[in-house]
Amino acid sequence: MNYVTKTLLCAFGLLICGQNAMASLECQGRFPNPITDICWSCVFPITFGAGALSLPVALGQEDTPNPGGAPICLCGVNPGIKISFWEPVRHVDVVRKPFCMTSLGGIDMNPGFDAPHGTQRKKDNSDTSSFYQVHWYVDPVLILLEAVVDSPCLEQQVFDVAYLTELDPLWNDDEMTSILNPDSFLFGNLVARLACGADCVASSLGFGSNTLFWCAGCQGSMYPLNGHVASHIGGVQASSLLVSRIIAKMHREGLMWAASGSSGLCGYYPQLLMDKTNYKYQMHFPVAQDKINGKCCQPLGRTTVIWGAGKEIPAAGEDFAYMIFRKRNCCQGAF
Repeated sequence: MNYVTKTLLCAFGLLICGQNAMASLECQGRFPNPITDICWSCVFPITFGAGALSLPVALGQEDTPNPGGAPICLCGVNPGIKISFWEPVRHVDVVRKPFCMTSLGGIDMNPGFDAPHGTQRKKDNSDTSSFYQVHWYVDPVLILLEAVVDSPCLEQQVFDVAYLTELDPLWNDDEMTSILNPDSFLFGNLVARLACGADCVASSLGFGSNTLFWCAGCQGSMYPLNGHVASHIGGVQASSLLVSRIIAKMHREGLMWAASGSSGLCGYYPQLLMDKTNYKYQMHFPVAQDKINGKCCQPLGRTTVIWGAGKEIPAAGEDFAYMIFRKRNCCQGAF
């Protein structure tokens, strides 16, 4: 058997094995249990009023600055009181198998056409790259509590599967993705990458730096805004990076609006460049996060070394689902 024949047989064998591996991927998931899987502590701190007259209920949770001044606010001619909290508004799936709906109980959808599967590839002796598909769900779960607490400050939407990256041609193409983030060409250099170390430190001690908007903290680079992870350290790290990217992508496309600061007191407003300090997130599949030092969610970019231990399970837990909390400043009573 000559060299060419051996090479062809090896290539054919790898192709068959790769196809079998993709076909054997099982869709794993479960519906998030609102009692056991969602960490309601992440809603805190809740603050009523402002300045010296504010009444914060923190429960040891992290927060960002709120609008100062008087505790009374005005939207049009309607007065109200300033409040702030962290609202659970979105779910995110990060999956290897296309159309595997992890947050819908592991439903394996089959639309009748192919989409790129998740991969992990060794680039050299040390680095691994990966690719995942991501699903974006609108799910303002606090709206379920309106029977007890009726507040116009809660997002008034219903559950919806709002975005599937399998249907987005930009998600698997670095060149086409540059349509959304042409600024990424400015940060593909060593100096910009080294600067992300400062963002890693900032997000691990508190919230990340918006000055370093091209960084996703300890998870890597925010760009490109697609499913390719250049430095795959583990599933928790890679999926956390894609959580940051999908939020940034939704902002860049005008599909996610901001709700914090003085501009958010009277309603939502467009924000094409995501404010990283507006979000916290919490894993609820395959393993719901437990509290560490009283916290079970973290800002975007925080290192996964501590909270991510034991959260990736071979075969049964290599797809991930997260609850996204968005900072909300609101003029309660003005609507």
